[in-house]
Amino acid sequence: MQTPIRTVIVEDDPRYREGLERLLARAAGFTVWGSYGSAEALFGAAGPAAGAPFDLAIMDVGLPGLGGIEATRRIKRRWPEVAVVMLTVFEDPPTILGAICAGADGYTLKSTPAGELVEMLRSVADGGAPLTPGVARQVLDLVRAGRLPALAAPGVRAAETVDAPVLTSREQEVLRGLVRGLSYKQIAAELSLSLDTVRSHIKSLYKKLQVHSIAEAISRTLHAKLL
Repeated sequence: MQTPIRTVIVEDDPRYREGLERLLARAAGFTVWGSYGSAEALFGAAGPAAGAPFDLAIMDVGLPGLGGIEATRRIKRRWPEVAVVMLTVFEDPPTILGAICAGADGYTLKSTPAGELVEMLRSVADGGAPLTPGVARQVLDLVRAGRLPALAAPGVRAAETVDAPVLTSREQEVLRGLVRGLSYKQIAAELSLSLDTVRSHIKSLYKKLQVHSIAEAISRTLHAKLL
């Protein structure tokens, strides 16, 4: 039996937070570890534990007190294995860039349909790092404008990222879909592949590109002119 994804919700709007709690309570494979109106409350509940007490955090950007972007940065510093999805009403480039640089694994809008949100959360927990198509296009614009640097995995020297990785033809097709801002499901449908197969190709791409997110993959692809 699959272990449930221990999820925390950090959202200051009580009605929206309760809606997320109900959504995850109905979704298979999730358990709500905690639900808080502020980042300070989350860190207080987590205590001094060295190991991560949860697997996934749904983080609002516009929190009172400690903001969601800084909270994400602290989570990643303390528990790098925890996945963080930014859930917000903001789609402006500075906010997206700040979330990516803080280590967010996914970034989506509060207007995202419930089914798509649950699928995104599952994908992030499974090691993916999806962005909604609109946000992905914003990231692409940031890269083209030179505002998002070519990123690599922590501890990898710039000299080690010079050589272009050898990608299979299928990996190139999947990568083109990511650069175009397509979702995992859209890529699967376009290439007549299963969703699990697309995820497998994306995991392979992350390893070859030495990145941990779609934003980094897009940045590396465009800077290195891999396509």
